[in-house]
Amino acid sequence: MPSTTTEPDIDSPRPEQDKPGFGRTFARYLTEANGVMVTVYSLLLAFALGALLIIVSDPSVRRAWAYFFNRPADALSFSWIAVSTAYRDLFEGAILDIGRLQEFFAGDATLAQVLRPISETLTYTTPLIFTGLAVGLAFRAGLFNIGGHGQFIFGMLGAVIVGFAVDLPPLLHVPLALLAGALAGAIWGGIPGALKAKTGAHEVISSIMLNNIATYFLLWALGTTFLHSTTSQELVSKPADMSARLPRLLGWAGTGLRVSVGLLIALALAFAVWWLLRKSTFGYRIRAVGANTDAAASSGIDIGRTFVTTMGVAGGLAGVGGAALVLGLNPYTVNPGTVAEYGFDGITVALLGRAHPGGIVAAALLFGALKSGTLHMQPAIPVEMSTLLQAVIVLFIAAPALVKTLLRLRTPRGGLNTLEARGW
Repeated sequence: MPSTTTEPDIDSPRPEQDKPGFGRTFARYLTEANGVMVTVYSLLLAFALGALLIIVSDPSVRRAWAYFFNRPADALSFSWIAVSTAYRDLFEGAILDIGRLQEFFAGDATLAQVLRPISETLTYTTPLIFTGLAVGLAFRAGLFNIGGHGQFIFGMLGAVIVGFAVDLPPLLHVPLALLAGALAGAIWGGIPGALKAKTGAHEVISSIMLNNIATYFLLWALGTTFLHSTTSQELVSKPADMSARLPRLLGWAGTGLRVSVGLLIALALAFAVWWLLRKSTFGYRIRAVGANTDAAASSGIDIGRTFVTTMGVAGGLAGVGGAALVLGLNPYTVNPGTVAEYGFDGITVALLGRAHPGGIVAAALLFGALKSGTLHMQPAIPVEMSTLLQAVIVLFIAAPALVKTLLRLRTPRGGLNTLEARGW
């Protein structure tokens, strides 16, 4: 009897492989140590540690924990009250005071009083966007721009000098003062890039030294007859003329709202940096050098030139930040206290934002809210709480393996995402 074989029917439908649904895919994403979740978990861990420190620093809560085994409800209740009150004050000081909003609708408060918390947050956010972009852009080229402090100083000096020494109408005076700040910051930022390109000097070492030089140069310059104020005996510069000052962004809502048009300039530059990195030839060179210097050199990219131009553009971004600060905030002068720590805080912002312009804007907004909110939390909570939270966030962001280990997260495809600067 002849044997028969059955040929497979190629036209018959094949059983489809089971595809994971949205819930399963989302759950997998939440338990993976990818860049987004490491950032989210770092924030949650930082605020959890902050809650623990609030509990420990409150005398009444500590007393309640002393008799925890007799009345555990007291310790838990007092801890919850302390933490919830502190973080409520943080929110009200940074975003919106609900009580003030109710008073506004009742006719007992002005719109300016309602908007003051968000105005202060945006005021602190603005310079952080500039310095964060300066650090983030350098990161994309494999460089660590730790010199934002000095670049910020020279940006302020360039802007305020043009602000009081040149007589122009506002439409010309403001752009020229901002351009002077950008140029001064770019020159100061380009120096470490040139030293690295020509001599191999590491940009971290040279930019730290340049930060110190900029600080002492500022002290000397403020003591000169040309720059020193004619109306004050303190170490402060002459104020920028009215024609060089940036208008207030919320001036229409009332007095006391300090946020200026500098915020819009910062957002515009964040978009410009994104376009530069993703759409331009120069941005391609930056990313290529940051990814692999040897491969970039083999493809014909001038590595040294890319180092110099990248650090120059980064310094220009920090310089515009210094210019926007001195031209946008009363009393429109430069003094040693004006500089604060914006240059160094930009490193924190760039790390949290993963050197992406959109992430940097979000990180700057977070740190601006922390700064504004912790000032509102005083005297119950010290202002150093903001610095502590920032430091813990950076610790976890810079060490994704630590977050992965603490929370037992899975390693994502391609490994853990970290920002690196070469040459150490």
